[in-house]
Amino acid sequence: MPISDVHGYESGHFARVYEHILKPAILAAGYNPIRADDAIKTDYIVVGIIQKIVESEMVICDFSAKNANVMYELGIRHAFNKPVTLIKDRKTEKVFDIQGLRYMEYDESLRIDSVQKDISKISTAITETAKAGAEGLNSVVQLAGIRAAEVPVGQTVSPDTQLILSSINILERRIESIEGMNSHEKYFFITNEGRVIFNDTSEASLNDEIFDSKANVIGFLNAVNSSEDKIFVRQKSGKTLTFSALSKSSKELSALPF
Repeated sequence: MPISDVHGYESGHFARVYEHILKPAILAAGYNPIRADDAIKTDYIVVGIIQKIVESEMVICDFSAKNANVMYELGIRHAFNKPVTLIKDRKTEKVFDIQGLRYMEYDESLRIDSVQKDISKISTAITETAKAGAEGLNSVVQLAGIRAAEVPVGQTVSPDTQLILSSINILERRIESIEGMNSHEKYFFITNEGRVIFNDTSEASLNDEIFDSKANVIGFLNAVNSSEDKIFVRQKSGKTLTFSALSKSSKELSALPF
């Protein structure tokens, strides 16, 4: 799905779609929801995304706004002829190349009276797609009668390589922070692989408590978006707060209660 802000939509719109419609629908269908930017936190995000697209048991593709990256990634999933549940919002026009495939629509307004209906519809679509399996019409590969691609055996990134890539990313993020300060843009935290490192050097991973300058618990770290330098903090009330690394509201954040 689109991860960054998209022209014609309010800032953070697709993060809300994921949080309020897709995650509940995926959980209701019996799956563990993982969005690309939740799972992969390095500058080599494209590699990680493709691995998830090919290896995941089920993929949900939201082609709202006809995002080019999303369509490219859908093509990869289709090439392997693996199950994918297609959805889009009602304001997005049909996509010619996949109009012969079944998809589900949702209300992009996220009105409270439509969200529950959309959750139910998408959850059902996921379940039905899974039940259809290889016999169901799932991709353009089947429509064209093309042999599906196969995953090469043993093609994995070694732990040593993952560690090196992670270290490179941390260095790059620290350099970006320094460069930001030199250009009068202050970074109040940096992110890496589902973690956030605050200016007081305290670190938090997903589900860790986040504190303010008075040692009050703001909430729990819910998600990290390294590409946009943002973190998402879930409060006990269920409300999700968004903090940008460049925002002054992030200045006093810490993973320590002092």
